Amino acid sequence: MKELKQIHAHAITHGLARFAFVSSRILDFCAQSQHGNLCYAETLFNHMSTPNIFDCNSMIMGFSRNSEFQKSLSIFNHMRSIGICPNSHTFTAVVKACVSLSLLEQVHTLIVRLGYLSDIYVISSLISLYSRHGAVEVARRVFDESPNSNVVSWTSLISGYCSNGLVNEARALFDAIPVRNDVSYSAMVSGYVRNGCFNKGIDLFRELKSCMHVKPNRSLLVSVLNACAAVGAFGEGKWIHSFINENGFGYELEISTALVDFYTKCGNVNAAEEIFSRMPHKDVTAWSAMILGLAINGKNQQALDLFAHMEKVGPRSNAVTIVGVLTACNHKYLLTEAWRLFGRMSKVYGISPSIEHYGCMVDILARAGQIKEAEILIKSMPMEPDGAIWGSLLNGCLMHGHVELGQRVGKLLIKLEPQHSGRYVLLANMYSRLGWWESASKIRKMMKDRAVPAISGWSFIEINQIIHKFVADDKSHSYSRDIYNVLSKLGKEPEDFLVAKDEYFI
Repeated sequence: MKELKQIHAHAITHGLARFAFVSSRILDFCAQSQHGNLCYAETLFNHMSTPNIFDCNSMIMGFSRNSEFQKSLSIFNHMRSIGICPNSHTFTAVVKACVSLSLLEQVHTLIVRLGYLSDIYVISSLISLYSRHGAVEVARRVFDESPNSNVVSWTSLISGYCSNGLVNEARALFDAIPVRNDVSYSAMVSGYVRNGCFNKGIDLFRELKSCMHVKPNRSLLVSVLNACAAVGAFGEGKWIHSFINENGFGYELEISTALVDFYTKCGNVNAAEEIFSRMPHKDVTAWSAMILGLAINGKNQQALDLFAHMEKVGPRSNAVTIVGVLTACNHKYLLTEAWRLFGRMSKVYGISPSIEHYGCMVDILARAGQIKEAEILIKSMPMEPDGAIWGSLLNGCLMHGHVELGQRVGKLLIKLEPQHSGRYVLLANMYSRLGWWESASKIRKMMKDRAVPAISGWSFIEINQIIHKFVADDKSHSYSRDIYNVLSKLGKEPEDFLVAKDEYFI
């Protein structure tokens, strides 16, 4: 902006600012460049006696990108009032500024009236925004009625389906695309990941690897790394890391952050630290990922040290960073540090504690045996506590033998989340541990009478880049008989070993 202002001053003093081409280019830089200044652009625009379509579009796009949607619409109304007819670029930007469904419908009507339904980018914007407002059926109708369809509009509808949880519909549409590219693959894979279908996302990525004409883009690689992190697909994630190195992506911010998250969730902290150290630029998301990664791997002090270093040289902490640091404080010896940080959130960092932060604190207190303090904190919360917070308190009651409070919290949890099987199981386990078999039986009967589905815990294991999922007492796997035979032998061998060991010493 400093250099731009020098050019602007030069244009004014030499009488060049009156030329539309010069003033429009200066305005466009201020409104749309990442190095620009939207306030400066607004001042320039307000001093233009006869702005043209290019000027109006620059301002509409600039305001939309900065989420100042009301100002975008104000410019749009102004240009129409002074007789400037919108074009396809105008509508693509204005559609994104429609914060309500009724407003979007009005703009859609104008698009139809002015004959821009044949523009693929206008259509894609309409599909995206209708989907964002939850009107997926309308989005599909816009897609079906469009005279021109290409991979852009197909991908917009795929993303729209995925954002509304309609993954199967999205996959059916994806399979029907005449020509797929890296963006359409990225939309489908990220849709799977966003909806928790991690294995399906990884499987689709493997399909893409066999397509010679499609090369994975950054967004796709990040989505797959997130899926690999979620299910512990270490081999696939390593392959992506090698691909990144071989194809010159370097240590770019978004990809490197995804790699840090992947390696820490797979337990390889050293690899994550090496990537983090090589990143030329680290934003708050990257720092937060590394801090949380250290914390979840039990490296509490390292996480706190990294946070202290971030406060000296890094960006300003955000709410996610604080969650990571509080997670690192989840040890009775770090309780004082947790309270100190929690107290500084509003005063120092300007962050109002959210339910996640309160959840971290309740969990820390409950684990440390400070059950009464945890209960007092819950009662002082400015928002309604959720099941996770009460669950942390109940777990603390179980750990430290607070029977009366545990009973009360357990019953409250069942009332709060009557279809959550874990709440019944926790309370029943507490009764069983106390030898209150009748009470435990009543809870299990209540669960059965209410037809609450018992959700089993599961685990993944990756062998030769194939991910196998198991639940307790699972016999659905094709090799289940062999697995149980080996397990049976393992159960016997320690006993044989102990007998042999005793005989040897005798």
